[in-house]
Amino acid sequence: MSPRKAGLGRGLEALIPAAHENDEFVHAPVDRIEANPEQPRTNFEKAALDELAASIREVGVLQPIVVAAAADGFTLVAGERRLRAARLAGLKTIPAVIRRAGDDAALVESLVENVQREDLTPIEEAAAFRQLLENYGMSLEQVADRVGKSRPAVSNALRLLGLPAAIQTMVAAGDLSAGAARALAGLKDEKYATYLAEKAVEEGWTVRRVEDAVRLRREMEAGTRAAARPVRPLRPAEIIELEKRLGERLKAKVRISYGDEKGKVEIRFGSLGELERIYRIIG
Repeated sequence: MSPRKAGLGRGLEALIPAAHENDEFVHAPVDRIEANPEQPRTNFEKAALDELAASIREVGVLQPIVVAAAADGFTLVAGERRLRAARLAGLKTIPAVIRRAGDDAALVESLVENVQREDLTPIEEAAAFRQLLENYGMSLEQVADRVGKSRPAVSNALRLLGLPAAIQTMVAAGDLSAGAARALAGLKDEKYATYLAEKAVEEGWTVRRVEDAVRLRREMEAGTRAAARPVRPLRPAEIIELEKRLGERLKAKVRISYGDEKGKVEIRFGSLGELERIYRIIG
């Protein structure tokens, strides 16, 4: 079956819910559309783009991109993922709405589309929020209202930008969760925060475990006694793995206590018969 062409024509205008009275609908040449210099999203997954390109080859572009007029063509306001996929699909033109708006409105439009429809990485999202606050004079309440998030959610996102660059890189790459990173933001010692982040990534810590490690460090820094709920010392990943393997081999509950290059192994059994079975396996 031959692919259907992107030929919805002027009827596509009916699918533009965001069009304003002064906006103009066109089929813009893809080679005359420049990227938005303040586009918050920088990471586009290749597999997802390939999938969208295949859909575009079959049914065309069903939702127009938004552009602003420029000297030699257009500047993209919203829809970079669709534009990239259209180029992959080999389209020469793409349905577009020419938005007659200032730079402030253009950035907000770009941010809202990415946050609500495609999800920026936590770092990209935070950077976009900071642009609105610092470059365009919006308050936290205004940003939260515009992007459909709570004020605490925006405030928590911005905390990520105060982290060391190494931790931000881990979050941007998806190796460290935003929740774990926000817990690390409470540490004054940036080197130790980075150390904990690396340990969390290497050993697959939960957010709760990162929070416990941060709590213990802060108590040590403040010279106070440990909290009522003590934080257990971190156990080496190798010991945990050996404990698991030994338990599977013996089909029994095994606990390895280790410290200062020595320790002990505890094997639990429920009856003399089970003890004899474990003895035979060991022997």
